Amino acid sequence: MSAAGRRWNRRLSRCRSLLPAGLTGLLALKGLHPGLPGLSCPLRALTGIPCPTCYLTRATAAALAGRLEESLAWHAFGPLLAGGLVVWSVQALRTGQLVPGFLNGRRLSLAAVLLLLYWAARMVLTYALGLAAFPAGGQLRTPWW
Repeated sequence: MSAAGRRWNRRLSRCRSLLPAGLTGLLALKGLHPGLPGLSCPLRALTGIPCPTCYLTRATAAALAGRLEESLAWHAFGPLLAGGLVVWSVQALRTGQLVPGFLNGRRLSLAAVLLLLYWAARMVLTYALGLAAFPAGGQLRTPWW
C-alpha cells in the first residue's frame, strides 16, 4: 500500500466512531423529511415479495422523528432499531470504538431469528390469510391489528 493509502486508512480509522452517529442523524433527517430520496428493496423490486427488512428504514426514521405509531405500522422492529442506533451512537462516541462491547454473535443471531419469525408471520398473514400485514405499494394504510 502506498504512503497516501496508509494516511487515508489512519484518518478513516480515527473517524470510525462517528459512523453510527452519522447514520442515526441521516435516518432522523429522513424521518423529519420523508420526501428525501432513499433506496428501495431490490428483492421486492424484482419479485414483488417483501424481504424481512422491507419498510424497516422508514420505520426507524419515523421512530427517530418521534412518530412511534407510524413506525410500528411500517415495521415492528423500527422503534427497537431506532433505540439501538441511539445507544450505539452514544457508545461509539464515548468509547471511540465502532463495534460496541454489548454486540456479540449470540445477540445478533437472536435478532436475526426474531426478524425472520416476524417476517414469516407477516408473509402468512398477507399471502395466506389475506390480511394487510405489509403496506400496499409502500403506502401506509390501516394495519391488520
